[in-house]
Amino acid sequence: MARYTGPKVRLSRRVGVPIADIPKHTSNDRLRNPPGVHGYRGRRLRDYGVRLVEKQKLRYHYAVLEKQFRRYIDEAARRQGNTGEVLLQILEQRLDNIIRRTGFTRTIWAARQLVTHGHVLVNDHKVDRPSFSVSPGDTITLKPRIHKLVRENMESMAGLEIPGWIEVNPAELKATAVALPTADQVPFDVNTNLIIEFYR
Repeated sequence: MARYTGPKVRLSRRVGVPIADIPKHTSNDRLRNPPGVHGYRGRRLRDYGVRLVEKQKLRYHYAVLEKQFRRYIDEAARRQGNTGEVLLQILEQRLDNIIRRTGFTRTIWAARQLVTHGHVLVNDHKVDRPSFSVSPGDTITLKPRIHKLVRENMESMAGLEIPGWIEVNPAELKATAVALPTADQVPFDVNTNLIIEFYR
């Protein structure tokens, strides 16, 4: 299946929560109803459906495909520690997600575009893979030609709360990963236990 390129608010309506932290998603009264002309009123999800929706929430929030998401699940299961927390840690360390968390872009889709177009440098080397995993100590900078756009984005998101595991220098448009992210630093409410159960 190819990457979804349709209306993003439709995804928020499908899972019933805003998957992007922008007004278009968070202030949408239609989130209470699934997409479609009439929606589906009064339907009750079974156990499988509850787990599926929880999994889709996380997938949509990080904009990853199903095959890629399964690989992250397998990787999290191999590592030591709580599988759900490790899964969130792996997803948070993605380069496109860090660009979003720092406020350089407004959405994960804009962050992905910024990376794939070659505007992002990690430790002074161009990285054009949104799935690149950023390690503690890595420094992220931007090419000069994109600075004006990024500053406009940061001004429009003045109240954004930056996670404690990332340090941002707004003057130089530079971000540094100072630690590994923890589950309580993820500003998105999701039940990882249900997601792990979905794949068991």
